[in-house]
Amino acid sequence: MSSPLRTQAEYWLQQTLGAQASFRDGQWEAIESLAAHRQRLLVVQRTGWGKSLVYFMATRLLRAQGAGVTILISPLLSLMRNQIDSAAQWGLRAATINSANADDHPAIERDLLNGEIDLLLISPERLANDRFQAQVWSTLRHRVGLLVVDEAHCISDWGHDFRPNYRRIMNLLTEIPLQTPVIGTTATANDRVVKDVAEILGAGIHIQRGSLTRESLSLYVYPDPLDAATRLTLLSHLLHSIPGSGIIYCTTTRDCRLVADWLKAGGLNVKPYFADVEAIEAEDRAELERQLMHNQVKALVSSVALGM
Repeated sequence: MSSPLRTQAEYWLQQTLGAQASFRDGQWEAIESLAAHRQRLLVVQRTGWGKSLVYFMATRLLRAQGAGVTILISPLLSLMRNQIDSAAQWGLRAATINSANADDHPAIERDLLNGEIDLLLISPERLANDRFQAQVWSTLRHRVGLLVVDEAHCISDWGHDFRPNYRRIMNLLTEIPLQTPVIGTTATANDRVVKDVAEILGAGIHIQRGSLTRESLSLYVYPDPLDAATRLTLLSHLLHSIPGSGIIYCTTTRDCRLVADWLKAGGLNVKPYFADVEAIEAEDRAELERQLMHNQVKALVSSVALGM
C-alpha cells in the first residue's frame, strides 16, 4: 500500500511528466530516504537516470512539511542554468549565486534569508566566499532542509575532477542542523571513490548504486593517431550523417575556434564555446547552451568550459 507521502509524490510526478509517468527503479526509495527518514544517501547512477528528479521531489516534499531551503552544491555553471528551469517545472522557487549574476546577489540573499527560495544552487567556491560565509551562511546554515552534493566524486582525493573547495563540505556537515538529510549524486565513481565519498559524507550513510551503462550511447575508439586533416574530414562526415546536435571537445581555445571555422566553411551550423567566448566572439554562453539544448546549432566546438 502506498504511503500518503508516495501518493503525493506520484501526483506531482504525473502533473509534471504526464499521467503515465512512474518512478524508475530506485527513485522513490531515494526520495523516501530523504523526505521520510531524513537519512544521508550517496546515489551512483548513470547520467539520465533522474538524480535531479530525486532531490527536486524530495525538496518539494520537505518544504511541504515545513523544512528549510535545499542547498545544492554544484561545480557546473552550465548545469545550474539548466536546473533553474527544471526546478521551476517541479513547482520550486530556485535561484543561483555564481560569478555570472553578481548584480542579482543582494536580492537573492535577501529572499534566501526571508525563506522565499526553495532551492539554492551554488558552487563550492562561492559557498566558501568569506563575505557569503559571514553575511549569509552564518544565518542560513540553521535553516537548511536538505543538502545536495552534486558531482559528489569531486569530494574525493581520488576523484578525476578534484575541486579543493569541495573539501569544505566536511565542515558544512557539522554546521547544519542534526538530522538534516544529505544526498550526494554522481555518475562517475569507481569503488575506491565511492568508499572515500561515503566516509566523508558520514557514518550511517546509505549507498544506492545502479548500472552506469547508457544504452543510448555508442563509443568508438580509433586505435591509431589521426592527423589533423583526417580528423577534420571525419568530423565533417559525422556531423553531416548523425542526426541531432552535439558537442565537439577540444583542448584549447585556439583549437575550438579553428575547428569551428573549418566546419562552418563546410556549410555546418556550428559555433565555438570557451571561457572567453563572450569577449572574443561576442556570443552569450547561456544563449549558446540554449541553442544546443534546442537543436538550434548542429554542434558546439567546446573547451572544458562547457560543464565547468
